[in-house]
Amino acid sequence: MPKPLKIVLKILAVPVIFFAVTFPIYFFNLDMKMTSKLEPFLLKHYDNLPRDAHL
Repeated sequence: MPKPLKIVLKILAVPVIFFAVTFPIYFFNLDMKMTSKLEPFLLKHYDNLPRDAHL
């Protein structure tokens, strides 16, 4: 295979691999499922932050 063709295939492989990884995350809503599992820890952290908002 010619060298320029190999380079083009490698450059095209990056977005294809990125799509193949991110599509199942989007399709199965895995990011929100992970966030819902982390929510108690996040709430505990943000509840302990000092507040400086005076209305």
